[in-house]
Amino acid sequence: MSRRPKLKPLSKQAIVITGATSGIGLATARRAAKAGACVFLIARSETDLKALCEEIQAEGGRCAYAVADVADHDALAEAAENCSRLFGGFDTWVNNAGVSIYGPIRETTLEDHKRLFDTNYWGVVNGSIIAVEHLRARPGGGAIINVGSTLSDAPFPVQGLYAASKHAVKGFTNALRIEMLREGAPVKVSLVKPAAVDTPYPRHARNLTGEAVRNPQPVYAGHVVAEAILHCATHSTREITVGGSASVLAAFYAMFPGVAEPLLARFGPSMMRDRRADYQTYDDGLYDPTEDGLYEEVHYPMVRQSSLLAQARMHPGITGGGLALIALAGVAAVLLTQRSGPTRYERLRARVDPRNWRRQPSMGDRLGRWTDRVRDDAEDWSGRAAKDARRWFDRAADAFPAEEIEAGARKTGRMARDGAVRTGRFAKDHAREGGALLALATIAAAVGAAALEHHRAQDR
Repeated sequence: MSRRPKLKPLSKQAIVITGATSGIGLATARRAAKAGACVFLIARSETDLKALCEEIQAEGGRCAYAVADVADHDALAEAAENCSRLFGGFDTWVNNAGVSIYGPIRETTLEDHKRLFDTNYWGVVNGSIIAVEHLRARPGGGAIINVGSTLSDAPFPVQGLYAASKHAVKGFTNALRIEMLREGAPVKVSLVKPAAVDTPYPRHARNLTGEAVRNPQPVYAGHVVAEAILHCATHSTREITVGGSASVLAAFYAMFPGVAEPLLARFGPSMMRDRRADYQTYDDGLYDPTEDGLYEEVHYPMVRQSSLLAQARMHPGITGGGLALIALAGVAAVLLTQRSGPTRYERLRARVDPRNWRRQPSMGDRLGRWTDRVRDDAEDWSGRAAKDARRWFDRAADAFPAEEIEAGARKTGRMARDGAVRTGRFAKDHAREGGALLALATIAAAVGAAALEHHRAQDR
């Protein structure tokens, strides 16, 4: 029997967060606790876990922690049992822990390669399996939220292994969701795909490039991703992407991979390079935990505090209503700014209808009248030029010989009149040719309109 998950408000939930002492996990833990949720923190650094737990409890929140490596299934299962014993179970499990490597794939050792997948992929698998078994038996079920990456849609060079692991996370998440639907289990599986985020990620990653690295702009604040995660904890959401620019890049990569891949190969590494900093070796977190002092957003000078794409995904009703209002306003503006108002399209259709052409003046007559107007305007202009020259002659009569000025003015007037006459004759001679071309274009448009109307009539 199929059971739908009943996602509770945050104030009534117990939430497990892996990788809770840094970056996205840290921002999520703090905001979940402020919303009233019981938070159970899992990470490798006991010092940071203890400090964060004391901070949350000092602010009135409910918190507990367990030291565990997500790559160790037994340690992670023991942490879940501790959470059940302290909070009576959990309603949401957030798989957030992750590590990375900057460098070419062929220069990365197999040991480091396996270690990255142990954390990024197998950590998600371990947490998801443990959470599924718990939530299937829990009244009302719950949610599993896996933190992936936009690099699973458009991989970047230099971060090839990280992109591969996140691609595996995306595939596993989608497959697990389908299985839960097939079994009718009350478990909602969501995927959150952040773009570049303001975290100590570049320092935690193992750097094989020999250069200082950074995430390319635009960079989003950690709390923007945390809001998306907590939204998935209380709403039935399949997937959320945080960062519109990353979605554009992913769409471009999906539609034109033959163009996108050479561009990424050429410009990707330079986008990752941090030219404002010197290369330094850090104690990366690939094998051993790091201690950051629980700082959230201090790593980039310019950070975006919201994601329009994520907000649109989290508030589909408001987004749809806003788009509908914009569309109505656009239609109203088009209609109100047209002199013919609502009958504009009917008039346009009547103009291209061949049956009405007999009632209209011929195209050649229209062009003839137009060329006559052009010639008349040119003659008027030449007359005004002659008058101006005459006035100039009168003013300069005292300074220059009258005979020379008058001869020059007459010559100028004759040239202007001759030019006007030639222009009028040229337009008159070519009126028929222009009329024929316009007539052919009009006939083609009319045939197309008739075919479209006939197709619509058949559809109806």
